[in-house]
Amino acid sequence: MDTTTRIAQALNAALASVEGDGCPPRLAAAVRHAVVPGGARIRPQLCLAVALAHGDDAPRLADSAAAAIELLHCASLVHDDLPCFDNAALRRGVSTVHAAYGERLAVLTGDALIVLAFQLIGQSGAQHPQRMARVLATVSRGVGMPLGIVAGQAWECEPRVTLQDYQRAKTGALFAAATMAGADAAGADSQPWRALGELLGEAYQVADDIRDVAADPVLLGKPIGQDQALGRPSAAAEQGLGGAVRYFEELMDRAVASIPSCPREAQFRALVRREAERLVPAALCADLVKLAA
Repeated sequence: MDTTTRIAQALNAALASVEGDGCPPRLAAAVRHAVVPGGARIRPQLCLAVALAHGDDAPRLADSAAAAIELLHCASLVHDDLPCFDNAALRRGVSTVHAAYGERLAVLTGDALIVLAFQLIGQSGAQHPQRMARVLATVSRGVGMPLGIVAGQAWECEPRVTLQDYQRAKTGALFAAATMAGADAAGADSQPWRALGELLGEAYQVADDIRDVAADPVLLGKPIGQDQALGRPSAAAEQGLGGAVRYFEELMDRAVASIPSCPREAQFRALVRREAERLVPAALCADLVKLAA
């Protein structure tokens, strides 16, 4: 079974497990709306890829870790889109949760997804309790304080923030959790995979900053110009479009170089290169650099 199918099945099973009798119907619908249809699912893809590189001898735990990371990512998007933050009407080309179901249910949807993520890991680790404990610790660090995505969102509430601190917490932390949790689930040392996750996370945030200025909002599936409108830290604002593009390319090169030696090293390199092209196509990179020259 390929990783895309594994992720879809794990997410569908997780959602189905909490949609039974007794659950408020609109909450169940809002939670599913937040998760399906999904984006590229790159975080769970990375999690499973690392687990596979180490033998993947506990696939249920690996699948649950991957699905949990995606649920936490979805929760962060629901909260990020709220009127008190971005007040976004569109996400992935459809209405945001608060636009479709109201602000109160959007807050509860994000909360429910966070709880479901940890519930999912806890239910899947009975055969490997020590690995499960490491997965929980890794994922928790990627989400909470002091350096997880909650802290990343909170930096937007501070009067001053460095771009690196903001990017490391808001995006890099969950990417690092994804790569490291894959190793944890397979019983391997997760530390060698930290750099790959952190570099990819920072690259994703820089790409998002570039697309917020230069992308077609219809193709992007959400409004552009939000960073400037909301006064958020941005690589494009700080370094200019040309500088941001060059930094993105540097980060992706460093990410490729950081991949630990493993049986699936070539597949990892190909995955990272495909993601770089998907995020900021080489032709667009060249055009933006020329415009900035």
